[in-house]
Amino acid sequence: MLEKSYWLCKSEPDNYNIGELEADEITPWDGVRNYGARNYMRDGMSMGDLCFFYHSNQKLPAIVGIMEVCSEAYPDALQFDPESKYFDEKSSEAEPRWINVDMRFIEKFAHPITRDQLKKKNELASMELFRLGRYSITRVSKEEWETILTLKNDS
Repeated sequence: MLEKSYWLCKSEPDNYNIGELEADEITPWDGVRNYGARNYMRDGMSMGDLCFFYHSNQKLPAIVGIMEVCSEAYPDALQFDPESKYFDEKSSEAEPRWINVDMRFIEKFAHPITRDQLKKKNELASMELFRLGRYSITRVSKEEWETILTLKNDS
């Protein structure tokens, strides 16, 4: 059996937020249009992997909860919809360019863990979040995951 992997997945809260995931319970993590992040979903993520839900593009970007990968990768339907802002005219059903996975809600944090809190921890200095800032999905090592969980109760 493969060892569980850990991830950080960004979403702008006015686009899709942790409260919506909690209400939906499961959602496709669609609309990703960065090749590096796409490759992580396609080649790296497996069912059962855990992901931090990160609210980006707000005054205090923060980890706000945890979700779980609950499907294998499959083509992102939005790339085929001409009405969608994620439509890709170069993509075809025979050769889709973009994929997604489904995510299941696990937990909403009582207190968000801000980017500033993460940056203050020496153990997190080399996180992909800080090195691959344009990626909407980044890897999190098991050690980084465990360190971040210790910040859950800090306010």
